[in-house]
Amino acid sequence: MRLLNVTAFCFAVASAFLLYSLNYETRHLEAQIQGQERAAQKAKSDIAVLKAERSHLSRPERIDPLARQLGLMPPRPDQLVAPDVAAAIAVTGKAPVALRRLAESE
Repeated sequence: MRLLNVTAFCFAVASAFLLYSLNYETRHLEAQIQGQERAAQKAKSDIAVLKAERSHLSRPERIDPLARQLGLMPPRPDQLVAPDVAAAIAVTGKAPVALRRLAESE
């Protein structure tokens, strides 16, 4: 009977210790989750502010006077290239052969 009481007591102490450590770990994880949720909310708020700022700065009525002041003109059609051609020029530093031939023929 004494052995049973000692075993039950040891089991109760071990269970209490495990439950306490589980509770502590749960609180720690909950605090981490709350921190990540706050960071995500702040990032969403920052994104909204940046989108509003971008739309404010890209207004044509704001850009037109600045462009005129700098002497900028709208691009001519011969100044525009396809994205794949622009990428090839950026990588190699030279225009593709077909584009050079076209420029030479004009």
